[in-house]
Amino acid sequence: MSDITAIFGDMVFGDAVMKARLPRDIYHQLRAIIKKGAPLEHETLVASVVASVMKDWAVEKGATHFTHWFQPMTGITAEKHDSFLSRDESGAIIEFSGSALMKGEPDASSFPSGGLRATFEARGYTAWDPSSYAFVKDNTLYIPTVFYAYNGEALDQKTPLLRSMEVLSNQCVRVLRLFGDEVEQVISNVGAEQEYFLIDKSLYDQRPDLRACGRTLLGAPPARKQENDYHYFGAIRPRIKDFMQELDIELWKLGVYAKTEHNETAPGQHELAPIYTSSNVAADHNQLIMELMKTIGERHGMACLLHEKPFMGVNGSGKHNNWSLSTDAGVNLFEPGDSPQLNARFLLFITAVLKSVDEYQDLLRYSVSSPGNDLRLGGHEAPPAIISVCLGNELSHIFECIINEAPYEQREGGFLNIGVDMLPRIPRDTSDRNRTSPMAFTGNKFEFRMVGSSSSVASPNIVLNAIMADTLRIFADKLEQAKNFNNSLSDLIRDTLRKHKRIIFNGNSYTDAWEGEAEELGLLNLRSTPDALPHYLQARNIALFTRLGILSAAEMHSRYEILLQSYCETIGSEAATLLSMLQRDIYPACASYMRSLAEGMVAKRACGVIPSSVMEEGLLFRLSLLSDALYQHGDALAAMLDSIDSGNDLLQNARFYCDEVLPVMNNVREIADELEGIVDRRLWPYPTYDDLLYYRV
Repeated sequence: MSDITAIFGDMVFGDAVMKARLPRDIYHQLRAIIKKGAPLEHETLVASVVASVMKDWAVEKGATHFTHWFQPMTGITAEKHDSFLSRDESGAIIEFSGSALMKGEPDASSFPSGGLRATFEARGYTAWDPSSYAFVKDNTLYIPTVFYAYNGEALDQKTPLLRSMEVLSNQCVRVLRLFGDEVEQVISNVGAEQEYFLIDKSLYDQRPDLRACGRTLLGAPPARKQENDYHYFGAIRPRIKDFMQELDIELWKLGVYAKTEHNETAPGQHELAPIYTSSNVAADHNQLIMELMKTIGERHGMACLLHEKPFMGVNGSGKHNNWSLSTDAGVNLFEPGDSPQLNARFLLFITAVLKSVDEYQDLLRYSVSSPGNDLRLGGHEAPPAIISVCLGNELSHIFECIINEAPYEQREGGFLNIGVDMLPRIPRDTSDRNRTSPMAFTGNKFEFRMVGSSSSVASPNIVLNAIMADTLRIFADKLEQAKNFNNSLSDLIRDTLRKHKRIIFNGNSYTDAWEGEAEELGLLNLRSTPDALPHYLQARNIALFTRLGILSAAEMHSRYEILLQSYCETIGSEAATLLSMLQRDIYPACASYMRSLAEGMVAKRACGVIPSSVMEEGLLFRLSLLSDALYQHGDALAAMLDSIDSGNDLLQNARFYCDEVLPVMNNVREIADELEGIVDRRLWPYPTYDDLLYYRV
């Protein structure tokens, strides 16, 4: 392992492999198709040649099968494996055609469709995404694809992501050409930091809630939680380091730029951060990262937990989505430059972000909605549900000067002058990083910190790309009609900042004071998934996606239905699991301990040692009260679940789960956790938080 580059991308059918193996004309045709986003028909010579060469390469890497790898609306990936085996008159042969590369037909009937497809309408198709390289894993050639229905509507996360990238590129190019920049394409880039927990697999197997739900539904807090931050950036233990090293190697082979790894804040929590890449490739890579974390963790005798809040009382896990825009020449549009023209361009694009985020707060909140993330957001460990943008003190001051048409006086960093003309130079990295902000500018990118650790990064990036594209469309329409470009540009930046400056907040987003201030400013505070999802179908949001051609109204309705259904099923499953744990394990454990205490008291009295026992009597009385209360709350929870009518409106059921079921589950947990601190440890049926978080993995 002395030379990482020797193995990097070894299992990827990447550009270097294609350039070396494909005929020169075929290679250049394919590269042009990828760059322009033009369709590639399976009947063409290009498809046939690429398929043949790809198959030969994959077989050399040990592949016996191929699969169209796609991202249905389940939040994870899907795959159906077919062997390369075929036959002719001579017998068995190895074959892979252009049509097999280009198109597949998995059964679509059992994937979530939100009403787009009926169960009996099973036909669905996958189509190759040539912009994301194929790779070999587990003796199988994986071909990244999109997934769509018989009627052409998207059934996946990848299709609208690719559409959003294309429309954003088109609008960016319109704006850049007004500045005299000759560009053909702008790429939205993402670097998704992934947080996760590792616990011992033998302990994980003893927890029904972790196995079924990915989080603990019961569990008293340990005596020591994350005080003193001893775990954060601490020395990585040997077993964890072995896991991380194998994970890095496997990711590097698959072309994933795994870069940074460290211990996170909570005990047992860690993070991996890759180098940024294009949004669609980043979405593919993040799915690979999550999958390999689980499989490699098991090989090391550990379970990887990707739930946003697997343990109450310690920090949960997120996925910081670092988002930026760059031209096909590699120029970052969120980086200031050394000339008035470059700084004017920088200011315009930052202004566009502020306008986009302010106008579409609800869409950004929708894009990170899930039951798990609801448990994490706003808990002094993650940004609140209120959307705001942190620009840093210096850039915010510059914008205030522009709004007020006032001269700029240097406060931090290098020298700046603001007069009537555009800025000659803007300082870089002149303020601290705000870890409480939902959307923080960090020098050359925006860090969207609200994404949940188990979620696909496709959804938030679809929204980021879409709202930015629409704002730039409006800007381009205005500036293309301008008689004096510089004057119109200055007016546009100033007027837009005045209208949307409320979205800028550089302070502590965790405080109650900010919540009150945000309410006065009119910012949304959508605390739960049932609060957020109805906003998705507002007329202006449907108009946005349909206007840009990213999603149809029917596709949006289907996603709304899928997320609501998932929410109801998740909370329903958690409640049922909690009831099962009570009935099968907790009640019997409490009864056994009470019986043991009572028998001890009787034995003492029979021996005439003492007439009574304060300890046993006190414990028995307390146990009896708590056990009865737990039983009553458990009965109430069971009655609630029985009362839910699956025929009701999905939103009605989701609100019932959120407003009625979850509070009762929390009451059950509170009582059960108190009992855990009293019942004989030898009788308590599950590994405790002390076991799970401090067992030396």
